[in-house]
Amino acid sequence: MKKKSRIPKFKNYTDEAKFWDTHNVTDFEDETKEVDIVFELDKPRDETLILRVQKEIKDRLEKVARNKGLNVSTLARMWLMEKLQLTKS
Repeated sequence: MKKKSRIPKFKNYTDEAKFWDTHNVTDFEDETKEVDIVFELDKPRDETLILRVQKEIKDRLEKVARNKGLNVSTLARMWLMEKLQLTKS
């Protein structure tokens, strides 16, 4: 007989994120399995952009990046890509 999962079914990603913000995945190791993840880049990053910002902006960007587990250039690149997608014409 299959044991009922203690991980609830989520209505959306927001509900799932809230759950994992308050629970530790190691408490559910008996319900998880290892998977291999391969990241493939769509396009190589072969261009460089130098952007000068005030120290306060850089500090805030670094703090947000650290909280998300990203490096600052990755977060900045993600935000630029998101903004460009929103303003596509």
